[in-house]
Amino acid sequence: MFASATIHTDRFLLRQFCSDDLVFVFEGLSHPDVIRYYGVHYSSLEETNAQLIWFNDLQKNETGIWWAICDKQNLGLLGAIGLNDLSKTDQKAEIGFWLLPEHWGKGIIKEVANPICNYAFEKLGLRRIEAMVETQNENSKKVLQKLEFDYQKTMENCEIKNDEPISLAIYIKLKREDMS
Repeated sequence: MFASATIHTDRFLLRQFCSDDLVFVFEGLSHPDVIRYYGVHYSSLEETNAQLIWFNDLQKNETGIWWAICDKQNLGLLGAIGLNDLSKTDQKAEIGFWLLPEHWGKGIIKEVANPICNYAFEKLGLRRIEAMVETQNENSKKVLQKLEFDYQKTMENCEIKNDEPISLAIYIKLKREDMS
C-alpha cells in the first residue's frame, strides 16, 4: 500500500482524506459549479461515502492517491487533487482536481499540482501524467497549460454525461528526462 504522503507548499497543506472529510467532499461533489465538468456527483452524504472508499481503495490497491487541499493558516478544506488510473507497468497515471468555487482563480491548483507531479515522478516512478478534460472546461484547460501539460488530442463524443455525448481533451506531462 502506498504510504500516506503529506505535502506542503507555501500556502497549502495536502493530506490524505479521512472519514471526517465526508461533509466537505459532499459539499464539493454536489455543488453544481464543481460537478458541471466533473465525472462524479453525489446527492447525499451516504452516497458520498463511496468517494471516501474510492480514495482509500486507490491507495490500498496502489492505483492512485488523492489529497485534500487545506489552507495552511487555518487548515480549512478548499478542494482536492490526486492521481488515479495509476499503472506501474506503463509508468503513468491520470491527474484530477476540483476546488470549491469561492477558491477559483487564486492560483491554488497551479501551486499544488507541481508538487503532486514531482511526487508522481520521483516517489511513484511514473514517467507520464495524463489529464482528461471536458472540451468545454476552459478553466481547467488553462490551468493545465500553465502547468506545462501538452495538449495531445481531442476524443470526440467519447463519453455520455447527463444523456449527452461529451468530448475530452487529453493533456500530458512527461518526466523531464523523457521530454525530447
